[in-house]
Amino acid sequence: MTPADEEPLTEAAVQAAGDIWVVFGRLRRKLRALEAAEEPMGRDGGREREPSPPQSSVLRRLDRNGPASASDLAAAEGVRPQSMAKTVIALEEAGLLSRSPDPDDGRRQLISLTDRGHERRRGERLARQAWLARALQEHGTEEEVRAVITAMALLDKVAQA
Repeated sequence: MTPADEEPLTEAAVQAAGDIWVVFGRLRRKLRALEAAEEPMGRDGGREREPSPPQSSVLRRLDRNGPASASDLAAAEGVRPQSMAKTVIALEEAGLLSRSPDPDDGRRQLISLTDRGHERRRGERLARQAWLARALQEHGTEEEVRAVITAMALLDKVAQA
């Protein structure tokens, strides 16, 4: 099918696409701001320093994709290897990452989340999900929340198409 053969876009579809784009952007920024504002308790009961945005990005990436080398992380994050080395060292010192030999290449080391790193990521996800559930309940009716569930099913179909 060529573009000339395609069915014209309806006004509703164009508006929905624009609205989704804007709202998802706002929601993503809000959830990232919530993540940056969280301050879990440290092991000794004191406050623990939160990861910087680049550190949080590395933690998310490792949680989502599994172990990677520092050079792979640097390439994926679009930073210099030296910058990634500093990020990895800071996260390792915080007990969130560990290194192990790459079974396929003994010269490389793979970086992965520690149990503590996984716990932190899981806690962050649960906190963001709880915030969003509370916000939906406070700002929407039961009918509107159910409409969101239906809309998300449609968006999932689109994403998987």
